[in-house]
Amino acid sequence: MGEEIAISLKNVSKCYKRYARPVDRLKEILLPAKSHAQEFWALQNISLEVPKGETLGIIGQNGSGKSTLLQIIAGTLTPTTGEVYVDGRVSALLELGSGFNPEFTGRQNVFFNGQILGLSRAEIEAKFDKIASFAEIGDFMEQPVKTYSSGMFVRLAFSVAINVNPEVLIVDESLAVGDGIFVHRCMAKIRDFQDTGGTILFVSHDVGSVSRLCSEALWINQGLIVDSGKPPEVCKHYQAWVHEEVNKRNQVINFESPNQIKETAKEITIDVSQITNKQLNPFTNKPYIAFSGFERFGTGRAEISGISVLSADNKTLKLAYPGDVIKIRVSTFIHGKIRKPNVGIALVDRLRTVLSGWSTELIDLDFGSYWLSKSEQGITIIEFEIVWPHLIGGSYALDIAFADGSNESNEMLDWIQNATVIQSATNEAVHGLFQLSSTKVRLCEELLCTS
Repeated sequence: MGEEIAISLKNVSKCYKRYARPVDRLKEILLPAKSHAQEFWALQNISLEVPKGETLGIIGQNGSGKSTLLQIIAGTLTPTTGEVYVDGRVSALLELGSGFNPEFTGRQNVFFNGQILGLSRAEIEAKFDKIASFAEIGDFMEQPVKTYSSGMFVRLAFSVAINVNPEVLIVDESLAVGDGIFVHRCMAKIRDFQDTGGTILFVSHDVGSVSRLCSEALWINQGLIVDSGKPPEVCKHYQAWVHEEVNKRNQVINFESPNQIKETAKEITIDVSQITNKQLNPFTNKPYIAFSGFERFGTGRAEISGISVLSADNKTLKLAYPGDVIKIRVSTFIHGKIRKPNVGIALVDRLRTVLSGWSTELIDLDFGSYWLSKSEQGITIIEFEIVWPHLIGGSYALDIAFADGSNESNEMLDWIQNATVIQSATNEAVHGLFQLSSTKVRLCEELLCTS
């Protein structure tokens, strides 16, 4: 095994046995030749390698097998089949409070966990003040942890995990219960750990955090690896799948039969045999009017047929400067009746972090009624007018969504990821993601500064 590999899994699977009745478990013990259990495979043939110094983000819905995978790597679970190799001390922050004895005090749990991780009592004593300082739970350090709030639990657990000199750090969803200030401190500590060459496995439902923090990403669903690669791309595919699943549960049934498509759609001349299912409208079973090959999802009863980004004088926008008025025109094509049309836009950075979002419902509650009075089927053009924010220079993408319903509950008709890109320019050097719209600096004499 090469020294550069921190974690290696080969064909790892984990099977749990589920019994309909407690007596079935006893029958299987007494009569092992016959199984009375139903097998549930939480993981199936997982193979992966994580190089040293890499931060691997793991995403997936609840019950997909993420926590089982982490527990196997941490050594708290044994795989049913397969090989697991981990090089270096592993410090894991898994389910809230795992590894803590609720009857022990915070101090006792610090020493207990430190010794489990292989530290001597002298080493733990040398680190104790640092651990207590980071946790910031005060006198509760001398109280049983069963009296702790969930926030205090995670403060102490993370402080122990990060301060025992691990070589591999495993972080599950636990940080979600921390307050905002503590989460920022945790993220800063994780950044420091990355800078020193530490290896991290990071599980989160927040794809923005995975994109910003991780160098690679893994998407697991139903115990299988669905996708792996660079975080922005994997997160984009995962987001599309999540919205598709939500859409299946929310979509309205008994649609009206589709009306005949207008000449605009008829003029499409594409070899359908060369098109993947993703490029076919699921409602018409024909090619989409536009944006062929883009990552998109929706029922297809209506589709986004075009987008243009214009300057205030209606010219094609080349560069967006802070304070510029920008017009975003979205063309939609409706194949059937839409009950409550709602078009939305999300502004995202290169890591797929949503910076801002707006929709026709948020801007004008009467928009849907007005639209329906003008158009029942065919092409409709909507124009949004925004003032470009003080963002750092670079490329920003727009996701365009067309739904039937409110922002909270709707049938997603069509959602296109990265439908178009806006190039942002700044006149001044900007440190960070955006520039404050107005900044001043002045030298104030003591006791004389009143503003």
